[in-house]
Amino acid sequence: MADPSSYRPRPGDVPDSPGVYRFRDEHRRVIYVGKAKSLRQRLANYFQDLANLHPRTRTMVTTAASVEWTVVSTEVEALQLEYSWIKEYDPRFNVKYRDDKSYPYLAVTLNEQFPRVQVMRGHKKKGVRYFGPYGHAWAIRDTVDLLLRVFPVRTCSAGVFKNAARTGRPCLLGYIDKCSAPCVGRITPEDHRELAEEFCDFMAGRTGTYLRRLEKQMMEAAEEMEYERAARLRDDIGALKKAMEKNAVVLADATDADLIAVAEDELEAAVQIFHVRGGRVRGQRGWVTDKVEDVTTGALVEHALQQLYGEETGDAVPKEVLVPALPEPVEPVQEWLTGRRGANVSLRIPQRGDKKALMETVQRNAQQSLALHKTRRASDLTTRSRALEEIAEALGLDSAPLRIECYDISHLQGDDVVASMVVFEDGLQRKGEYRRFQIKGFAGQDDVRSMHEVISRRFRRYLAEKERTGEWADGTGTDPVADGGPAGADTDGTLAGPEVITDSLKDDDGRPRKFAYPPQLVVVDGGQPQVAAAQRALDELGIDDIAVCGLAKRLEEVWVPGEDDPVVLPRTSEGLYLLQRVRDEAHRFAITYQRTKRAKRFRAGPLDDVPGLGETRKQALIKHFGSVKKLRSATIEQIREVPGIGRKTAETIAVALAQAAPAAPAVNTATGEIIEDEEPGTTGDSSGEPVTAGVPDERRGQET
Repeated sequence: MADPSSYRPRPGDVPDSPGVYRFRDEHRRVIYVGKAKSLRQRLANYFQDLANLHPRTRTMVTTAASVEWTVVSTEVEALQLEYSWIKEYDPRFNVKYRDDKSYPYLAVTLNEQFPRVQVMRGHKKKGVRYFGPYGHAWAIRDTVDLLLRVFPVRTCSAGVFKNAARTGRPCLLGYIDKCSAPCVGRITPEDHRELAEEFCDFMAGRTGTYLRRLEKQMMEAAEEMEYERAARLRDDIGALKKAMEKNAVVLADATDADLIAVAEDELEAAVQIFHVRGGRVRGQRGWVTDKVEDVTTGALVEHALQQLYGEETGDAVPKEVLVPALPEPVEPVQEWLTGRRGANVSLRIPQRGDKKALMETVQRNAQQSLALHKTRRASDLTTRSRALEEIAEALGLDSAPLRIECYDISHLQGDDVVASMVVFEDGLQRKGEYRRFQIKGFAGQDDVRSMHEVISRRFRRYLAEKERTGEWADGTGTDPVADGGPAGADTDGTLAGPEVITDSLKDDDGRPRKFAYPPQLVVVDGGQPQVAAAQRALDELGIDDIAVCGLAKRLEEVWVPGEDDPVVLPRTSEGLYLLQRVRDEAHRFAITYQRTKRAKRFRAGPLDDVPGLGETRKQALIKHFGSVKKLRSATIEQIREVPGIGRKTAETIAVALAQAAPAAPAVNTATGEIIEDEEPGTTGDSSGEPVTAGVPDERRGQET
C-alpha cells in the first residue's frame, strides 16, 4: 500500500487549466482516468487526509504509485480524451459496464451495388444505414418478414447471391415475391436501390406517404376491376400496418429522442435506454454498472452518454436526450453531443406530459433490470458460498454464518415504532421465518433503546424454547452440542435421524416453533450505538455464541462490538453485497409493517375495540344500520336482528359504543364538507370520495 504523499506533485507544478489525469500503480498500469475543469483543484482533493476521503477513493490513492496529466484547451476536449483513455486502458477504479452482449441492429447495406437488409452486430460500418438496437434478433426478422411484401429488397448473403446469378435461378424468396431477385436481372440496380431507400424511409418513420400511395393504387385497381391486384395491395397495406403496430406510438409529436433512466444502490446501478424515432419505440438496451468509484446519478448519466454516443455521429445521435439527472456541469456534455451529431442536441430532464410518463416507464424497466441482476447473482451457489466465507473471515468467525438474522427499526417521527427481523439461510431468504415487533417498553423515538428491546425479546423467546424442549443445560435436560456431541445428536451422543431433528423443531400440534433456530450472525441496521445495544442485550441474557455486526448505510461500513474503527470490506466483496441485501430486506420489511400499522390506526373506529368482533360481522353491522352513529343509538334487541349477532355479542357492542367517546366529524377531503352521518372506520360517503377524521398529514413526517 503506497503513501499518497510519496508521489504527490507540488501544487505549483499542476496547471490550473482543463485536462485529463491518470493514476498508475507500481506496475505502471492505469487504474483511474478522470477529467477536470481545473487540474490543480481536482488533484488537490485526492491528496488530503485519508480519513476525509471516501473509502473507495482512499483505496484508489493508496493503490496508485504515480499520477500524470494532459492539458487540453476546453472541457469538451477533456470529455473526449477521457472517453478514449477509458476505452484504451479499462481502468479498474472507473465505472465498469457489464454490458456483455452486442445488441442487434437492422442494417441496410447502401454501400453495395445491390443493398441488402440484414441483422448486424458489433462496430458500425461506413455507408450502412442502421435501425435499432433491438432486444432480440428475432424481433428484427419478424419486422423484415412483414415489410418484404411491400419492399422486396435483397436479404441473401453474398454467396447465395453469386450462386443464383451463376445458375440463373433465384432463391425461394424470389419465387414467392418477397425478393425482387436482382440476382437474375428482374430489377435494375437503380430500381433496387430506390426500393432499398424507400425501405429505409419507412423504417425511419415516414410511413404515411407509403400508406396513402398504396391506398390510392388499391382504389384505382378496384375501379379498373383489377380485383386480384387490389387484393394484393390490400394485403400489403395490412402488412405495413401490422409492422407499425409492433412499435406503438408513445409520443404524438413524432419525436426523435433517447430516454435514459438509472436505478441504483450503493454498489451497483442499472441503466436502461429507450430509442424513440418518429414517436415510436424503435429499440431498447441496457446494462448493469459496477459503481467502483463514488459517483452521483449525474455522473452515471455522463458515463452512459459516453457509452452510447462515443463512437456515433450524425443521425445516430438524436435531437433530444432525456435523462433523470443532468451531469455537472452540463454545458460541455451538451456541446460534445452537438459535435457528435453535427447539429444542436437538447439534453434535459422531462418535467411533464407524455415524455415524463414515458421516462417513468423507462425507470421501471431499469429498476426491474437491477432487481433481476441481483436475483441472478444471489441464486448462484458458488457466489453465495464465497460471500459467507468472506463475511466469516472479515468478522473473525470460526465458520461461515449459514443463518443470518437482520433487525431494523422503523417509525414516523417517533409514532408507530416497529421493528423487523428477516432471516437468510445459506444466503437465501427464508420469508416464512420473518418476524415483526411492536416496541412496547417505552414511547417515543430511540432507535438504540428499541434495538435493545427487540434483541432481548427475540432471544428470551429462544432461551424459553430451549428450556421448554429440554435443550437447556441446567440438569433437567442436556444440550448435546454444549456437552461435546455433534449438532443434531441425541443425549447419548449418537446421531439422530432426520425425523428426530425435524420433530424437535415443532410444537406439539406439529407447527414450526417460533424463534426456535439460533442464528450464527445477528446484523443490525446501524452503526456503533445499535451494535453496542444488540451486544448488550445478548450479554444480559448470557448468550456468547452469536456474533453481532452492524451495517451503516452511509458508507457501507461494517461495525463490530467493542471496536472504534469499522471493518471495510473490499468494494468487489460478495460478502459486502450479501450484507447489504440482508440489510435492505430488513428495511423494506420494517417500513411495510410500519405503514400498514399507521394506516390501520388512521382507519380505526369504535368497533375495532369490541373483543371477538371480526371484519365480516363489522361490515354486516354497518350495512344493516348505515353508520356507527345509528348503531350507537340502537337497542340490544335491534342489534340482535343482524345475522350472526347473539345477545352476548350485542351487549358487548352496546357497552363498547357507550364507553367510546364520539369521534371527530368525518370530512370529505375533496369538498371539505363535514359528513355528520359517518364515523371513521365506516364505509365512506355515498359519493365515493375519501373520508378522513382528524387524520394528520403524514407527509410532514419522515419514515426511517
